[in-house]
Amino acid sequence: MLTQYLSADDPQTPEIAAELIRNGELVAIPTETVYGLGADGLNEEAVAKIFKAKGRPQDNPLILHIWAPEQMEDFCHHIPKAAYDLARAFWPGPLTIVLPARDLVPKRTTGGLATVAVRCPDSAVTREIIRLAGVPIAAPSANISGKPSTTTADHVRYDHDGKIAAVVDGGPCRVGVESTIVDLTEDRPRLLRPGGITPAQLIEVLGDLVIDKAVTSQIDKDAVVKAPGMKYRHYAPAEPVVIVSGSREKAAAYIRAHFTPGDRVLCFEEELPLYEGCNPLSYGREADVNTLSAGLFGALRELDDPAIHQVYARCPVGDGVAYAVQNRLKKAAAFHIVDAEEET
Repeated sequence: MLTQYLSADDPQTPEIAAELIRNGELVAIPTETVYGLGADGLNEEAVAKIFKAKGRPQDNPLILHIWAPEQMEDFCHHIPKAAYDLARAFWPGPLTIVLPARDLVPKRTTGGLATVAVRCPDSAVTREIIRLAGVPIAAPSANISGKPSTTTADHVRYDHDGKIAAVVDGGPCRVGVESTIVDLTEDRPRLLRPGGITPAQLIEVLGDLVIDKAVTSQIDKDAVVKAPGMKYRHYAPAEPVVIVSGSREKAAAYIRAHFTPGDRVLCFEEELPLYEGCNPLSYGREADVNTLSAGLFGALRELDDPAIHQVYARCPVGDGVAYAVQNRLKKAAAFHIVDAEEET
């Protein structure tokens, strides 16, 4: 298959991409979070292509992308007031809401569940593609399943060139980590995945929020989950990742004591001098957590090399966007964390 590469700046791109979607093809679409591997979310055969292209487990639900908040009612029922409040506050934007699914949404899209995750992305070209296609676009991140997510069109090219119909190049993703996911199908709102919309922002609108166990720890492989990224090891390079927490000095001392040829260090820009001779890679500045979220997956993809033995990673502390970065790094490390304060 010849993959078309379309520019988001070309006025013909939305109609070309929309026609491919209508015809049941796969199109990688840009969003503010990551690039998505998109298909007609109401077409089971098209959705099946997503799972095949990614090597994605069949019980891992997909997110339906809509072009306007009012479309939520087309695919969901029994929508609580809280969903409309969140939509007014954060859509278009990096927030996904889990709601009861209408019957027209295929079980293949929902992972066999009676619920569906929906979001309205903050990408004008992607919303126009959805509008012209006339169907919601189911789109998980456009990486091979389990690997670091795609935040540039080149990342998508590396994973899927010749395997999908088209890639819409919208430039680097602004947020750089997948959307925040909130489940509104239970008695209390539940955070299933942190992202660009922070827990504090959600609580300001909802007044209440439960943090799901999957956010802070590895859950059982047999657990039934309502949203992507909750159960399986995600965002991971080929080699093992170990997060080293603690002060800069003690973390550096621990890593240097355990570092062997073939290892790599993933750290903050401010820490690079501490790892001279250890082949360090910076993914952003600790003083500006937005650079960490934007740079994380690009760095993890650079480290996705079977020749590397192990990666020692430094993780930001705190809430807000740092909370989302922590979640992705912990998933990449399968929650393998060493506290340098206790080891020295």
